[in-house]
Amino acid sequence: MSERGNRKTQIGVVVSDKMDKTVVVKVDRIIKHPVYNKFIKRSARYKAHDEQNQCKVGDQVVIVESRPLSKDKCWKVRQII
Repeated sequence: MSERGNRKTQIGVVVSDKMDKTVVVKVDRIIKHPVYNKFIKRSARYKAHDEQNQCKVGDQVVIVESRPLSKDKCWKVRQII
């Protein structure tokens, strides 16, 4: 996969692999509350393209931003950690 420019990367955990060539990746991040100054865990779920269907539930993966591949899939799995 050739890199063009600076693409966003995220590290997350595969939570679903039931689709063909697609996995759902849950990405956690920690933010600081603006008023109470407590740290809060926020999570987002991204659909990512997995060409060889090799990701399984529970795998930690690196996903990279790409062009839109379907209605709501615009990430690709770069590697399994």
